[in-house]
Amino acid sequence: MSLEELKQWFTIKHMLDMLAEYRSFGVIPGIVLPMAEAFLPFLPLFVFVMANAAAFGLWKGFFISWIGTSAGSLLVFFLVRKIGRQRFFSFLHRHPTIRRMMHWIERRGFGPLFLLLCFPFTPSAAVNVVAGLSGIAMQQYMLAVLLGKMVMVFTISFIGYDVVALIRQPMRTVFVAAAIFLLWYVGKKVEQRFALHDGK
Repeated sequence: MSLEELKQWFTIKHMLDMLAEYRSFGVIPGIVLPMAEAFLPFLPLFVFVMANAAAFGLWKGFFISWIGTSAGSLLVFFLVRKIGRQRFFSFLHRHPTIRRMMHWIERRGFGPLFLLLCFPFTPSAAVNVVAGLSGIAMQQYMLAVLLGKMVMVFTISFIGYDVVALIRQPMRTVFVAAAIFLLWYVGKKVEQRFALHDGK
């Protein structure tokens, strides 16, 4: 499958068609797609959350996406925590950048992790793996994931619950595009600020 075909596959319209096709499975596809993104970070979580909100409604779609992405993140964390000491991950422990990130997570704890996970463009897959390798308390990371993902998923769900309006109302589309850019920009600034403080 080419890159262009892949882009066409992961569109909100295609996701809505797929959710409609597998409607007999109920909310399971809506949960599985965001969960899969935790293991395959190239998948577009943004599209999955917007499609769930459009297909199931704002609140139901939000809960479905939140359950899926939170469960996926915590599952990755638990798996890495369980097997992270084995030889397969030994090279990660020795990598200087990974070690710095592990120490950063251990020192900073809940607050910065919560803020990072609030933004949809944070590389949460990398955060899950590094957190699993670090010594952060399991309860602390669970709380950061559940609350951070709640903010992030609701923001995307609110933007995407009325996809038809994005097509019919050009100004709404402009507003949504601006909101997405703002989320990306603020998220990057937060990451840079944490990295700057960590380097001091």
